[in-house]
Amino acid sequence: MQAPAASSAMGSLLFLLGVLQLLAAARAAYKQWIPNTNFETASNWDKERVPCASDVIHFEKNKVLSVFVGSTHAVTEMFLPLNGELLLAPGAGFAAFDGSWDAGCGSGAVLRFADAEQRSWFDPALWQDVSPAGGQEPAGRIFSVDEERVPCQYDDVIFQPQTSFRVNLDSSQQVIHLRSISLMGQELSSAEAWAEYLGGPSAPRQFHGNGSLQVTGARCPHSSGCACGNTQDGHRICASLLGAAGCPALPCQSPLRPLGHCCGVCGAVVTLDFTPDFDLQKYQDRVVQAWLSLPKYKGVQMAISKVHSAQTFLGLLPRGSVPVIQIVLVDGGAGEQAGTAAQQLATDLVGDITQHGAALGISSSRMEVATGSTLGGHAGGRVARRIAAGTVLGLLSGLLVLGGVLFLYRKGKLRPCPLRLHRLRDQAEDVASPEPVSDKGFDNPMFDVVSGLCLGIWCAQGSALGGFCWGCCFPSPSSTFPSPAAAGTAGLWLGGGGAAGAGSPGPADVLPQPPVRPQRDRDLTARP
Repeated sequence: MQAPAASSAMGSLLFLLGVLQLLAAARAAYKQWIPNTNFETASNWDKERVPCASDVIHFEKNKVLSVFVGSTHAVTEMFLPLNGELLLAPGAGFAAFDGSWDAGCGSGAVLRFADAEQRSWFDPALWQDVSPAGGQEPAGRIFSVDEERVPCQYDDVIFQPQTSFRVNLDSSQQVIHLRSISLMGQELSSAEAWAEYLGGPSAPRQFHGNGSLQVTGARCPHSSGCACGNTQDGHRICASLLGAAGCPALPCQSPLRPLGHCCGVCGAVVTLDFTPDFDLQKYQDRVVQAWLSLPKYKGVQMAISKVHSAQTFLGLLPRGSVPVIQIVLVDGGAGEQAGTAAQQLATDLVGDITQHGAALGISSSRMEVATGSTLGGHAGGRVARRIAAGTVLGLLSGLLVLGGVLFLYRKGKLRPCPLRLHRLRDQAEDVASPEPVSDKGFDNPMFDVVSGLCLGIWCAQGSALGGFCWGCCFPSPSSTFPSPAAAGTAGLWLGGGGAAGAGSPGPADVLPQPPVRPQRDRDLTARP
């Protein structure tokens, strides 16, 4: 009587497991290595053709190679490397050429096998996104930033069956993590299975460089997605992708530079702060179905992923990073229309988040835009951040100066001078004064009114000059400036009234002088 119930429960469990497997496959990314080192691949030979019977086959003696041979070939002469292997498919091999005429071969030539040493793991041009079955994914509305075009830490890597290869693993990471690797039609998804393969004869001839691969068998555990993990090798990715050509010119003003991308883009970047309820795959499906499928957004493409955004203290000092969701929107617009469709879609997304963000697991959003229109340009966020950063930099510079003064004061290198305010007598008193002309100071010919104030501020001891003071003079127009020696303090002074006249102090005035106090100066601090 209980058998039907047990059968029903078992069927429900199998159905649930099937659904979970489909969801996992939907979130997984499969990347397939494109080049190979097969004997029958014409691009692997310097003459761009497969060797024929009358050719001389030449493998470089000191090159490490693994070459897959898929059929039988007649050979006149062949030079093999010192460290290499030929992987023969069933029924494949080599036979000595009997000298019979071959219409497609001619008199023969020397064919050299191409160098595969520089095929880098971090070259996005050597990878393609494929389906779990190995078929190439059709080009659609979704693309990846450059760092995610090579295998990420939770991706599945596929090397095509019946192929050999040679991959340079030079990396800034000691270990490159992957979920699984498929070789010769066999999937290796555990650390033990991968370690066993590495112990075989083919692995050292297929993988070389200072990095190493580690298979974990683990998928991304978060519904919000996982960061790719290729940031440390971002410079290698960009160098491989761009070469010496660099980034192309763009029609928009101040192109945006998304995180993980090598060049700027015209369009929009929307950054999302998320909660634990956020589901990356569901939100991507929502955007595709609700907006990208609309005719007005026909040319718009989207890249969406979790990235780590650097955080700073006061806009300057780094203080770690936080995970965010980055949405990059680009379109095929030209001239002034470049980026305008992407801008409109970004505006729609931000508006939708304002209304439904809490239900979607999104706590906040930010948008940046770069278009070809002179009226478009950036959203105000980036300009505001630049202004804020400049303000903070100015405040920090002022704090550093004050801190330096305080440090010198605590060390005894600075001492406060007595505050002395000197009123400059008018020109009549200066003429009537019995003092020598050399003590009069100098005249300011720029103005006619006479009066002024001088203020001594700080004095330093133990300098190369023996000691000096900083001071400021705030004269009224046409004041007669007392020289530093006449003021009773040798030092450097700043004048606040304009250019000095012919009586400006020379180099001797900044050297220590005996404190001579002229009778014509009246100390206002002693006045009742």
